[in-house]
Amino acid sequence: MTKATTTRTRSTTAVRKATTARNAPDASVTEGAEQADTGAGETADELRKSDLIEKVVAASGEKKKHVKPVVEAMLAVLGQTVSEGRTMNLQPFGKLMVTNRKDKENGEVLITRIRRSQQAADQAAEEVKTPLAEPGEES
Repeated sequence: MTKATTTRTRSTTAVRKATTARNAPDASVTEGAEQADTGAGETADELRKSDLIEKVVAASGEKKKHVKPVVEAMLAVLGQTVSEGRTMNLQPFGKLMVTNRKDKENGEVLITRIRRSQQAADQAAEEVKTPLAEPGEES
C-alpha cells in the first residue's frame, strides 16, 4: 500500500521558528519560543481587542459595557484611516505612516512606519502606571 502525499504550505511563523530552532545554540532558546506560542500562530505578547478593552477598563476605571463600544468604534476609525493610506499623528502613540500597500486576494498588506519621540514614549509609560480615574468614580 502506497502512502499518498499532499502538498502543504508552511506559514512564515512556522518557517521562522524552524530556522530559529535549527540555528539555536541550546535548547532553552527553542523552549522559550514554544512557550510563547499560543497554538494559533499567535504569540503571547500579542495585544488582542479583548486585552485592549480590559486595559482601558483598568486604566480608566469605567465599566466594560461603556468602554467596549468606544474601543470598537476607535479601532474602526483607525482601521479605515490606515486603509485610506492617511498619516496619523496620535501622541503619545506616535506618528504612523503607510509606506507601502499591496492588495491581496484575502485582504490588504500595509507596510507602516511608526515614529515616536522619546518624550512621547516616556509619557506613555507614565500614563500606563497612573489610572485616569479612581476605582468607583463616576464620569
